[in-house]
Amino acid sequence: MNRALLFAVLAILPSAVRAEELGAFTLMEGSVRVLRGTMVLHGAEGMRFQNGDIVETSSPGFVQAEFSGGTIAAIGPSTRVWIHGSGSQRDLVLMSGWVKAETGAGGGTYRLVGPLLTASPKGGAAIVHAGSGVGEIYVETGTATVSEAESGGGKTVAAKTGQFFTRHAGKSVAVGSRPEDAFVDAMPRPFRDTLPPRISHFAGKKTPEPKPDHEISYAEAEPWLKLGRGWRRSFEERFQPRLKDAEFRRSVEQHIAEYPEWDRILHPEKYENSPTAPSATSTPPPGSY
Repeated sequence: MNRALLFAVLAILPSAVRAEELGAFTLMEGSVRVLRGTMVLHGAEGMRFQNGDIVETSSPGFVQAEFSGGTIAAIGPSTRVWIHGSGSQRDLVLMSGWVKAETGAGGGTYRLVGPLLTASPKGGAAIVHAGSGVGEIYVETGTATVSEAESGGGKTVAAKTGQFFTRHAGKSVAVGSRPEDAFVDAMPRPFRDTLPPRISHFAGKKTPEPKPDHEISYAEAEPWLKLGRGWRRSFEERFQPRLKDAEFRRSVEQHIAEYPEWDRILHPEKYENSPTAPSATSTPPPGSY
C-alpha cells in the first residue's frame, strides 16, 4: 500500500470507529461518491452507511439505502443527500435531486428535508424533489406532515395519500390532489414502483469497504457549509480539520462573510477577552434548512 493511500485509510479510521452504522447500500448504479468525515470515498454496493454520510450520485445513477429499522430510501440521479440523525430520528437532508422513502409502522421517525419543503411521513411512502428554485413532495401512501423549510419553522400542514405539494422560492406552498404531469415525467423510473428489500442478498457475505479517493476540497465542502444556520454546527466541527490545508483555509477566509461563525476558529485571538462571537445554531428546528 502506497503512503498516500495509507494516509487516507488512517484518516477515516477514527470516524469509522465512532460513527453509528445505520444500514447498508443494497443497490448501486452509476458512479456514487460517499463523503465521510473529511474523506471522499468510492461507494460500493453492500457497504454499510453511517450517520453523517453524504451521498452524491451521477446521472444516470441510483442508490437504494436500507436502514436497520426497516425504512428503505431510494436516491435518484444527480442527487446530493446527507444522512443525519440521532436515536430513532433520521433526517435525509436533500441538497438537490430526488429521494423516495418507504417505511412501515416500526420504521422509526424520519424527515425528508429539502431547501423549500420538508416532509415527516407517518408510514407509507413519500417522494421529495429539490430543483432549481422549486421543491416538490408527493405523498404516495400513508400520511405525513409537510412544512415550509424556513429558519425557525414555516407553515405546517397535514398531508394524506395522493396529495402533491409544490413550493417555489419566495412563494407559499401549493397543494394539489395529484402529482403534476411534469413531476411524474421527470421522476426516476425506479420510484414508480414499491422498493423491494434487497438486504437478504448480502447475508453471510463479507461487507465491502469503500475505497478512499481524496480529502474533501473546499469546492466540494462549500455547498454544505452554506446549507443553513440550523445545520452549520455539524459541518463546522466536521470540516475544521481541513483548515490545516492552506488552500482550504484561504478559501474559507475569502468567504467568511457567508459563515461568520468560522471567524472564531480562524482567529481565536480576536475573542480571547470576549464571551460572545458569531455562532451557528447547534440544533436545527423542525422544518429548518
